[in-house]
Amino acid sequence: MTTIRCGAGQVREWRPPWELDLLGTLSPHRRGARDPAFRVEPDGSVWRASYTPDGPATLRLRHVGDVVEATAWGPGAEWSLDGVPELLGAADEPEGFVARHDVVREQVLRRPGLRIGRTRRVFEALVPAVMEQKVLGLEAFRAWSHLLRMFGEPAPGAPHMRVPPPPEVWIRIPSWEWHRSGLEAVRARTIIGAARVAKRLEEEPSERRLRSLPGIGVWTAAEIRQRAAGDPDAVSVGDYNLPGLVGWALIGRKVDDAGMLELLEPYAGHRYRVTRLLESSGRRPPRRGPRLPVRDYRSF
Repeated sequence: MTTIRCGAGQVREWRPPWELDLLGTLSPHRRGARDPAFRVEPDGSVWRASYTPDGPATLRLRHVGDVVEATAWGPGAEWSLDGVPELLGAADEPEGFVARHDVVREQVLRRPGLRIGRTRRVFEALVPAVMEQKVLGLEAFRAWSHLLRMFGEPAPGAPHMRVPPPPEVWIRIPSWEWHRSGLEAVRARTIIGAARVAKRLEEEPSERRLRSLPGIGVWTAAEIRQRAAGDPDAVSVGDYNLPGLVGWALIGRKVDDAGMLELLEPYAGHRYRVTRLLESSGRRPPRRGPRLPVRDYRSF
């Protein structure tokens, strides 16, 4: 990748040696349609704001023919550009993956460019994962958006976006702002506790290290590792919808966590890859009963 300076931004071009589904690969990093740190343009360009080891940065990625054009702004621009190949799945190794079910085989053919990338930012993946613990996505996305707009700085090159705050800022957020975001105290304490050891987490993002933190269980650790480390085998055990989706897609009936793990056992090493493929298949069990209500802790 060669860096070209363009105004206040820096531009590099990268030619992936395989077919790439740009938005599909990056979509796990989006936290709702109004995520202040993630934006998709009508032309397919993807913008992402991040707080890198060198400071805030904004990254824009777009396909130009068979080339990915990456433009970055801010103190962390070089760091962000250096990480573009890994963000888009260059470290992913799907070659040893064997589809053992028709639906999985079909999705491999339909989504050949779906890669598992990694952001290399552990704490930045941890915060929204904790927000999403045992709640509807809308509740978590509301809290994420509120706190980024209140405490994240304007994204370089894209002032209408916000950069997720660094750990020291999360520690200083007052209790009433957590409450105003709709996040209850127990999840706020988990985020603050993780912020105090964020440097160690970046150095060792293992499942063991993550789960040693109060409030971080197997589901949260998997969600973090999927995004920050690009772990193709990290299964979100404990997810409200995932076991039913996996069971319905593979054997035509809903299963629990144990049943899901049994079905995914032949895919050891690629279990997260399989769940992503199944999620993109559109095969979901029919809904029965009322939907869960969206809670609002701000009124408590």
